[in-house]
Amino acid sequence: MRFYIVIPAHNEEDYIGQTLKSLINQSLLPTKVVVVDDNSTDTTSNIVNKIKKEYPWISLISNISSDEHLPGSKIINAFYKGYDSLDKDFDIICKYDADLIFPKNYLESLAIHYQKNPELGMVAGHCYVQKNNKWQIENLTSKKHIRGPIKAYRKACFQQIGGLKKSMGWDTIDELLSLYYGWEFKTDESLIVRHLKHTGASYNRKAKHLQGIALYKMRYGFILAFLSALKLAFKKRNISLFLDYLVGYVKAQKNKEAFIVDPKQGIFIRAYRWNNIKNKFKILP
Repeated sequence: MRFYIVIPAHNEEDYIGQTLKSLINQSLLPTKVVVVDDNSTDTTSNIVNKIKKEYPWISLISNISSDEHLPGSKIINAFYKGYDSLDKDFDIICKYDADLIFPKNYLESLAIHYQKNPELGMVAGHCYVQKNNKWQIENLTSKKHIRGPIKAYRKACFQQIGGLKKSMGWDTIDELLSLYYGWEFKTDESLIVRHLKHTGASYNRKAKHLQGIALYKMRYGFILAFLSALKLAFKKRNISLFLDYLVGYVKAQKNKEAFIVDPKQGIFIRAYRWNNIKNKFKILP
C-alpha cells in the first residue's frame, strides 16, 4: 500500500529528527513524506533539509502563518499546504505530528489492517507519554478514539468525509463522519507510538476556549457539550478547563459560529453520542 504522510511542524527542532528516523526505519517504507515548516523560528527546516538529502521521498515546504502554537485550523491549514503539494496516487493519507517515535512495524501493521477489512476507513495505534521515567498511555480520550497526532485515512474514506475540517474538533468529527458514511475505524493497542511532547504542552493561552467552540460547531447541543466538557476536564484533571470549555461554547453560540456539519449529520452525531452514554451507564430504553 502507498502511504503518503504530511507532518506539520512548528518549532520542532528537538523532535523532528527522531520522528523522521522512525519513519526511515519502517519495515514498510512510506512512499512520500512531506514536512511542512509552519512558520518555525528555530532550526526545524535545517534538520529536515539535512535528512532529505539522503532520502528523496522526504520533502520540505514552508508555510507562512502566525507564530502562535494553537490547535485546530492552524494545524490543518499547514496539513493542506503539504497535501496540496502531493499527487493523489496514494492508498493511505496520514497526518502525523512532528514529535513522535513509531515502532518499526507501524506502517506495515496498518497496511495489514486495511487489507483485511475493506470497510476500515481509519486505523492507528496508541500514543504513550513519558511520566516518572515510564512510558504510559496518554489517557486523554477513549482508547477507541484515534488521536489527532497519528491520523491515517483510507483514500476513499478521506474523500467521502470531505477531508479534514479547518477547525478545532477536526480530529473528532472525522471519526463521526466516517461512521455517518458507513466506514469503520479502530485502534491497535499493540502499536505503541511514543509521543515526545505531551498534548497541549506548548499551546497558546488563547486555546482554552477552542474546545467549547468546537463542541458547538459539531452541533452537540448544550447538554451534550456540558457532559463532554466535564469528561474532558476530568480526563485532564483540571476542573477549570470545564468552565473554559463552557465559556467557549456560549461564545460560539452568541457569535453564531458556522457549523462544520450539516443538520442531518448533526442529528446522527447527537444520536450516536447519546447511545454511547446510554450503553456506558446501561440505561434501558
